[in-house]
Amino acid sequence: MQKTNVLEYLEDTAARLPEKTAFADDDTVFSFKTLMDQSKAVGSFLYEQGITKSPVVVFMEKNPKTVAAFFGSIYAGNSYVPIDAEMPEHRIKLIFEALNSHALICDEHTKALAEQYEFGGNIYLYDDIASHAINESGLASVRARHIDTDPVYIIFTSGSTGVPKGVIAGHRSLIDYIESLSDAIGFNEDSVFGNQAPLYFDASMKELYQTIKHGATTYMIPKSLFMFPIKLIEYLNEHRINTICWVVSALSIVAVFNTFEKVKPEYVHTVTFVGEVFPVKQLNIWRKALPDVKYVNLYGPTEITGVCCYFVVDREYGVDEVIPVGKALKNTEILLLNDDNKLAAPGEIGEICVRGTCLALGYYGNAEKTAAAFVQNPLNDKYPELIYRTGDMGKYDENGNLVFMSRKDFQIKHMGHRIELGEIEAVVHGRDGIERACCLFDDVKKKIILYYVGDASEAEMVVYIKEKLPRYMVPNFVQKLDHMPLTPNGKINRVALKEKYNSK
Repeated sequence: MQKTNVLEYLEDTAARLPEKTAFADDDTVFSFKTLMDQSKAVGSFLYEQGITKSPVVVFMEKNPKTVAAFFGSIYAGNSYVPIDAEMPEHRIKLIFEALNSHALICDEHTKALAEQYEFGGNIYLYDDIASHAINESGLASVRARHIDTDPVYIIFTSGSTGVPKGVIAGHRSLIDYIESLSDAIGFNEDSVFGNQAPLYFDASMKELYQTIKHGATTYMIPKSLFMFPIKLIEYLNEHRINTICWVVSALSIVAVFNTFEKVKPEYVHTVTFVGEVFPVKQLNIWRKALPDVKYVNLYGPTEITGVCCYFVVDREYGVDEVIPVGKALKNTEILLLNDDNKLAAPGEIGEICVRGTCLALGYYGNAEKTAAAFVQNPLNDKYPELIYRTGDMGKYDENGNLVFMSRKDFQIKHMGHRIELGEIEAVVHGRDGIERACCLFDDVKKKIILYYVGDASEAEMVVYIKEKLPRYMVPNFVQKLDHMPLTPNGKINRVALKEKYNSK
């Protein structure tokens, strides 16, 4: 029977595998029954407080209780809004202001922060409400009024103006995502996930929702271990983790420090990566050490409920090649549109636009931004049909696989030529000894800027680039860094690099 509420996955699995471990960290282990019971208790409390059909902020440290707070919010007919203490105070205050929410669930650690950051609604301790008596009739009345376009969560992404944008996703798009990603990757009841992503990023949804769909198990890996790659791999082996869905920076750390010369994952059979382009050199280190593992490149912004394309790496790639993002997931279509809003010709670069059930509901409380990004399909003038304009540029390769080129705002005009900054980064990554690279453009001084981490000197890097690229693509400013600044979700922090350049 077609599901209309994501909680049906949890209920089905709790009935089938009540005592199996669903989520665990070093301190807490939740079986599926415990997860469902505590989620229902939280939902019952919220329902009896009259908190329904509104956003509920979940401001907790990452652990299994946080997941129950998410699902408890849904049980009461609300959408949950994940917040984490590692987020900057200014950003949290902006999110509070945008939401104007009446309810926040916290733990002992975050309670004082919620009060300090002047949350305007009621603040509830998770441990106080997770033991509330379950009100089955009340929860049933909520479910009876539910439809599959009701919102599940609001995840805040970075806005170009510095003001976060809250992406709202509904049950229908999330169920579509869960089913299509499961079919594409092959997750199942035997999957043991090692969660890396913070729970306030959509990257974590792969573990959260595949776990409750299949009756899999997710271990929440301590953040500190990602600074110690050997201990990280030992943790994977200790818990028999066989599936990791990590951002590129986490996988790169393992590769760069020659971890596999000392210890290898004994059980891992599936590795997916998302968020940024994985340097081929580092992927090859993984493939050489673990040749029988399935490696999958995933692509998709938060606005299309997480992932819309996937590519199973099927061969050795050269350092001057880019790994495709592949084909669209089932029930999703990619439209590659040129500047004239027509389909791009074969080999032509266009903007990646997405149509399908996967589209989010829009941006919370921001009709203007929603209307600018979720637009009428220009190829269809017969009836209303929305597409999402990602702002990413791509093209199809000779095998019909989509290749991500760069962000639209990373495409520049320099010395009379249109340049993709990502193409320069790809060349830099191709040199031996380079770990990470990032290109920026100074619009005022019309200069290309390159920052990189690696063992090549700045002079050696310039010589190398001049051998590989035409003169108009050679950076005007090159600087070697000890480490690349990263955002909390592991992407290169381009804002910090721009500030560094402007302050020199």
